[in-house]
Amino acid sequence: MNPTLAKAGAWLRRRAEDVAVLMLGVMFVAFVLQIVFRYFFNFPVGWTSELTVVMWLYLVLWGTAFVLGEKDEIRFDLLYSAVGPRKRIAMAIVSAVAVVVLYGASLKGSFDYVSFMKVEKSSYLKIPMNWLYSIYVVFLVAIIVRYLWLLAQLLRGRDPQPVESLQVSSGL
Repeated sequence: MNPTLAKAGAWLRRRAEDVAVLMLGVMFVAFVLQIVFRYFFNFPVGWTSELTVVMWLYLVLWGTAFVLGEKDEIRFDLLYSAVGPRKRIAMAIVSAVAVVVLYGASLKGSFDYVSFMKVEKSSYLKIPMNWLYSIYVVFLVAIIVRYLWLLAQLLRGRDPQPVESLQVSSGL
């Protein structure tokens, strides 16, 4: 891979991590404010709960799309780790094609639904729902692009997870 492209990708990944940290911070502050308002001032407020839920949704989808790598994804790999590199590549190709096809098939419908939701606003923060749901379309596009890239690597014969990284450990 081009070193300049790799540097740019690493920089973008760090910025995506920064955004995820910011979202986690906003979610934490909103959660603490919710507790303080409810239990110390006996004045429950709804906007903190809504903001916490929105930040959680964005954090999960943003993190999956831009922060987590291929090796960080949860998968059932008993069969995957038991086969050789060629079969592993074939299995990964089938998986990548399935993700691209299924997510690609849902893209237009998802975009249409998100666009339709402009008529609704959130209960407390009055944010248009199409803005809130737009992260899902961003997530879909990012995952499709990631799996197209992975598919291109697989078709060139690159083993997505060499055997040494498949060793069982406790993580300690």
